Amino acid sequence: MEHNHDTAKSKDHSGCSHHGDHKHKSSGEPVKGGKYDKVPEGFTGMVYICPMHPEVRNPGPGSCPICGMGLEAETATADSDEGPNLELIDFTRRFWVGAVLTIPLLILTMAPYVGFPGVREFFGERTTLWIELFLGTPVILWSGWPFFERGYHSFRTMNLNMFSLIGMGTGAAYIFSVVAVLMPDIFPDGFRDDEGHVGVYFEAAAVIVTLVLLGQIMELRARERTGSAIKALLDMAAKTARVIREDGSEEEIPLEDVQVGDKLRVRPGDKVPVDGKVIDGRSSVDESMISGEPMPVEKVAGDAVTGATINGTGSLIIEATRVGSDTMLSQIVEMVANAQRSRAPIQKYADMVAGYFVPVVILVAIVSFVSWAIWGPSPALAYGLVSAVAVLIIACPCALGLATPMSIMTATGRGAQAGVLIKNAEALERFEKVDTLIVDKTGTLTEGKPKLVAVLPEDGHDEVEVLRLAASLERGSEHPLAEAIVSGAEERGVEMANATDFEAVTGKGVKGVVDGRAVALGNAKLISDMGLDSGKLVETANVRRDEGETVMFVVLDNSIAGLVSVADPVKETTPAALKELHRLGFRIIMATGDNERTAKAVAAKLGIDEIRADVLPDDKARIIKEIQDQGSKVAMAGDGVNDAPALAQADVGIAMGTGADVAIESAGFTLVKGNLDGIVRARRLVRATMRNIRQNLFFALIYNASGVPVAAGLLFPFFGILISPMFAAFAMSASSFSVVLNALRLRRTKI
Repeated sequence: MEHNHDTAKSKDHSGCSHHGDHKHKSSGEPVKGGKYDKVPEGFTGMVYICPMHPEVRNPGPGSCPICGMGLEAETATADSDEGPNLELIDFTRRFWVGAVLTIPLLILTMAPYVGFPGVREFFGERTTLWIELFLGTPVILWSGWPFFERGYHSFRTMNLNMFSLIGMGTGAAYIFSVVAVLMPDIFPDGFRDDEGHVGVYFEAAAVIVTLVLLGQIMELRARERTGSAIKALLDMAAKTARVIREDGSEEEIPLEDVQVGDKLRVRPGDKVPVDGKVIDGRSSVDESMISGEPMPVEKVAGDAVTGATINGTGSLIIEATRVGSDTMLSQIVEMVANAQRSRAPIQKYADMVAGYFVPVVILVAIVSFVSWAIWGPSPALAYGLVSAVAVLIIACPCALGLATPMSIMTATGRGAQAGVLIKNAEALERFEKVDTLIVDKTGTLTEGKPKLVAVLPEDGHDEVEVLRLAASLERGSEHPLAEAIVSGAEERGVEMANATDFEAVTGKGVKGVVDGRAVALGNAKLISDMGLDSGKLVETANVRRDEGETVMFVVLDNSIAGLVSVADPVKETTPAALKELHRLGFRIIMATGDNERTAKAVAAKLGIDEIRADVLPDDKARIIKEIQDQGSKVAMAGDGVNDAPALAQADVGIAMGTGADVAIESAGFTLVKGNLDGIVRARRLVRATMRNIRQNLFFALIYNASGVPVAAGLLFPFFGILISPMFAAFAMSASSFSVVLNALRLRRTKI
């Protein structure tokens, strides 16, 4: 139930029919030159396609001639000033007009059944019927007009769908009711009340129109939200770049004017404008939007930088190597758009049933009318008309249209209480079938924030002294590892001194003077550069690294005083959640940008089935595609911008709520707390909801299917029973009532 200007994720809670769980051979790529391609040769404007049927191509917006759903723009656009969704505005207007007129109509109709006969008596029966006609007509003919149009197209192309049923059911109820008000005399006495009035069904038709409009609005809104995933990505790019001219002058120019080979200055705190290579300067760059890893990366001359990453405190001069649509960010945008567009819809039970139900119902109505007209008692034609209308009304898809959205609405509310935000019905339906779960390490399994985990002093030194030296030296640095050491010292109440002669040694560590003594902190490379022997400490450090920790040596007056170890700790809830996820039938794969040694250490500790280490953003999406090609249904849980293409490629994307907006936009589920036990709750909720939907579809169909032969008059020759449209409408209402009550049970589901 979502729309964006580039997506093929399509759902419909309200009645659009998409037959079958079919993946188009083109994976959603448009098919040119076919029967449904209306785009003229040489057309340069925006082309609109149906996400379900890529062979439908139009030079402008409209609805699909095959399934009736709204067409969408073929390509992702960076145009943030895009106009409002005209279809959403139109449907919202129609809905409010429909709702305002349907409420008094319902009061007039239902008041006598709930103990307030005085409402109808006040106006008199004949006047009330005319009021119903005046209230119902605008709702059915104006508010419901798009459904009649789509229903008409469905018959014209013989692609029967839910709009066929909606158009026929509301049309039949309306025409019958208008005839009953204008020409009541043509009906037999058996269908009149004591005053000679024939029952009318304006309220049934009006309620169907209003409910279906509500479903369409929900769909359009959700589809629009998905479009903002692309916008959120595009918004990450810098808007301008600072180009250095040949004469040495600097000028701010729009991003789109940057050419390959331009020299650009990236000032402290600025976004890197395009992909490039550092030719001068030194800085640390926050690449978390690409790598998902929280540590800034040191950049010096010769290093590559990526557009939209954030420069730290140094100044860089870079040479542009990839601009425009060639940049990594643009490619991520394109990957998200393609993954979204290539997604096939899940089979809708209601639509599948409707595919067979509609022609059968029409046939039964025609046979019934003809049979009564030939063999029925006098007045045979009136009996035939009433019988045919009763068939169409009892088959009207009100409950069928409600079956899924009622369960979905209740489930989304229940999920929200449990910290599981569900984006749409399709995510729910898909998640039930998922058998493989891919999780990102940083921020998903772990806290995403490094912490000091151990201080290991050498003989002759104590823990507090080693930590004091390390923290005093690191206090001036903004590196996350430094922050972890300083925070650890503060938590333990260690008093720090001021460091002087501070020097950062790129990729190795830092040096300085604390309390007049030379202190250094760094990795094994720094120790070897200083000509020191780390001896047995290397083994201790390696054991720590195998636990997934980052280990640094502390040097005092040219001898090793001890080690400090920093790690991104595993969330408390992770181990128990992984165990439960295994029990719920998931194979769990960890994909991370970390090196293999660290990844294996974490995976072994947590009992994860498989690992994929040293992965980049496009690797994650590729890994998911490989697993999908093997026949698995894949869910991906992640939190960074780098996860967005993978979340979109997966059958179901799960965004950890602590993550980036774009990850949340690309996902079918968002977990507010960002813990894996949210996935456990999501899976339980999904199973309960899908069971509920199947029950609802049974309720929706049992009344209608069993009522159709009775409405057609099958029992009349044997028992003299002929169901009137009033009872047909009641049966339709009863099935809707059952559906609503059953769906509400989900509120009490334990997840």
